[in-house]
Amino acid sequence: MRSPSPTPKTAPSLGTPPVAKDGTSPDLALCLKLIDQLGALRQGMLGREQAMAEELAKVRPEYRDSARNLIHYLTLRQVDIRPQQEQLVWLGLSCLGRSGSHVLANLDKVLGLLHRLTNQPWQDTVAEKPASSRELLKKHTFNLLGQVPVNRPVRIMVTLPTEAATDLNMVRDLVDAGMDIARINCSHDSATDWQRMAANVRRAARAAQRPVKLLMDLGGPKIRTGQLAGRPPVLKLKPGKDELGRVYRPARLHLRPINSVELMPETDASIGVWDVWLARLKLGTSINFSDARGAKRHLLVIQNNEKGAIAESLQTAYLTPETTLTIGGTGGKKKHSTLVCQINSQPGALLLRAGDSLRLTKEATGTTEALEDDSAEPRPEMAQVAVTLPQVIDQVKVGERIWFDDGRIGGVIRHKADAWIDIEITQARPEGEKLGGDKSINLPDSQLNLPALSAKDIEDLTTVAAEADMVGLSFVQKPDDIALLRDHLQRLGRQDMGIVLKIETLQGFENLPELMLSAMASRLAGIMIARGDLAVECGYERLAEVQEEILCCAETAHMPVIWTTQVLEFMAKTGLPSRAEISDAGLGVRVECVMLNKGPYIIQAIRALDDILKRMVGHQAKKRPLLRALRAWGSAGNMASDAMLAALKTLNDDHAKHNASGSC
Repeated sequence: MRSPSPTPKTAPSLGTPPVAKDGTSPDLALCLKLIDQLGALRQGMLGREQAMAEELAKVRPEYRDSARNLIHYLTLRQVDIRPQQEQLVWLGLSCLGRSGSHVLANLDKVLGLLHRLTNQPWQDTVAEKPASSRELLKKHTFNLLGQVPVNRPVRIMVTLPTEAATDLNMVRDLVDAGMDIARINCSHDSATDWQRMAANVRRAARAAQRPVKLLMDLGGPKIRTGQLAGRPPVLKLKPGKDELGRVYRPARLHLRPINSVELMPETDASIGVWDVWLARLKLGTSINFSDARGAKRHLLVIQNNEKGAIAESLQTAYLTPETTLTIGGTGGKKKHSTLVCQINSQPGALLLRAGDSLRLTKEATGTTEALEDDSAEPRPEMAQVAVTLPQVIDQVKVGERIWFDDGRIGGVIRHKADAWIDIEITQARPEGEKLGGDKSINLPDSQLNLPALSAKDIEDLTTVAAEADMVGLSFVQKPDDIALLRDHLQRLGRQDMGIVLKIETLQGFENLPELMLSAMASRLAGIMIARGDLAVECGYERLAEVQEEILCCAETAHMPVIWTTQVLEFMAKTGLPSRAEISDAGLGVRVECVMLNKGPYIIQAIRALDDILKRMVGHQAKKRPLLRALRAWGSAGNMASDAMLAALKTLNDDHAKHNASGSC
C-alpha cells in the first residue's frame, strides 16, 4: 500500500486564468467545480479501500495493487460521470475513459492539471510510480496461461474430443495448427480417458518443442433434465436423392450377429439378426420384407464377411423389432426368415409448444401422467421430466422464469408442491420444440443455494490435481465456493494450481468483484466468460453489456480472461464460417485467450482464428468509453460513500454546453 509523500509537491503557477468581458471566467468556474466533484470521488475511493482492509489483507502480495485498483474502479463506477467526462474533454483533459488500469493515479493526474489551471497548489500524495498495468496483466497472464505465441497476443484453447485419449496424431495436429491450451471437460468421459488425453497433450507438446497448458473443467452443480423413457425403436433407411427425386446414393444397412457390437464403416445404420440366418447370406442375395408401413421393400447384399453383411436399399424403409426379413422362396428355394432382433432405441423426448404445461419432478416416474397432490388439481396426461438436482424444487418460487436446452424453450413456474413444480411453456417455435434428457435448465430469477462442488467433482479433483495446470470452477456464485476449492487443492498438495472462475450465472456476474478478490488469495487466477449459459441467465439482449462489464472489471484487476462459447462454431462443425462469427472472432484480441469447441473441422477453425488474431493485433479500438454507473454487484459493488454521492448528485443533471472533441 502506498504511503503519502513526506514533502508535498506544489505545481508551479500558470498565472491568472483569462477573464471574459463580463468579468467572469467560465472555464475557471468549471475547473473549480470539477475539482470539488473529482476530489469527493477520490475520497470515496480511499474511504472504501480503508473499509475493505480486511479483504485486502487476504489477497496475495503479488495481487495487492490489482485488488486496490479494482476497489477504486468499482467506486468510480458507482456513479454516472458522463457529464463530467464531457466537461473534461471540453477543457482538453483526459475524460478518464481509459483510466481503468490505474484509476487513482489517472484521477490524480487530472486533478493535478485542474489545480494548475486554477493556479492552486496540488499535493501529490502518490510517493511511488504505480506499476505498469500492462506489465501486471502480462505477468499474471504468463503465470496462468503460459507464454504468448509468436506474432499473436492471444492464446487459443481447444476442447479435446473423446478421440484425443486414443489418437495421438489428432492431438499433434491440434498443437501444430496453433492450440496453446488444451481443455478437458470433466462432465464427459472418464478419469482414465482424461489421463490418456493429458499424456497425449504432453507428448504432442514435446514433439512441437513448445509448452501446451492443460485446463480441466469440473462439472459443477449443473442443473439438467433427467432421462426420459426411450421411444419405441424405429430405424429409418433413407437413400440419398437429388432435387428431382433420383437416387444417387443407396441406403446402406449393416446386418450383424445379435451377440456382436462391432460396427462396419461406411454404413448408415446397423441391426442385429439371428446368426444362422446371417450365415446364409451371400454376395448378391436379395432380402425381402414389408416395412412398418406395410410397404414392400428389398435389400441387396453387396458385402459379406466375419463382421456380418452390408445390404443396400434404393427405397426409404422403416424397420422395427417386428419386421421380418426373408430370403429364398423363389425357383423352388426354401424360405428362411429372421426377425430384426436388435435396433438401437431412440432417446426419449417431449414435444412442447407455447401454452403447454410441463411438470418438473424430484424423481423420475417413468410416466407422463400427473402426480396426485392435495395442494393442486391433478392434470392428467401432463408431460413431465425429472431434474438432476432435486433440491432446486424447494428453492424456486411461483412466477419465476425457467429455461431449458440453452434457452430454446422458456417457461414460467405456475404451481409448486413438495415433489414437483408445474411450468407453463411461454417460448417455443410454433411447430414445437423437443425436450430430451440431459438438457440444461437455467433459473435466472431464483436465488439458489447449491453446493459448489458435487461429490463427483471432489472425486475428479484427484485426477485434476495430478494432471492439469489449471482447474475451471463451473457455476461459481460466491466467495465461499472458491475457498472450498482452495481447501481441496491444499489437501491434494496443489496450492500452486491456477483457478479459472467460470462466470455463467446471473448470481456469479453480480458477485464478480467479491469472486475476484477471493480468487486473488490464490497464486494464479483468471476469468472465463461462458457466453452460453450467461446469455440464457441474463437475457440475450443483455449479453453484450454484461460481457463488456466483465471485461472492464477484469482489466482493472489485471486478471486474464478466457472467452468461450460459439467462437467459430459453425466453421468447426461445417468447415465454412459465417460472416458474423468472423467479426466475433476478431474481437478476441480484447482478451488473453479464446476457446474453440470441438468439431470435425476444428483444425481449419484453429488456423482461421490464428490468422484472424494475427491480423487484428495491429488495430486499436476507436472509441471513448462512457462511465455511466454500473449495475450493483453485490456488497463489493456498493463502494461509494454517502459524501461522494451527495457531492456528485447535482452534477448528473449538469450537461456540457459544448460538443466533445479530441481523444481521451
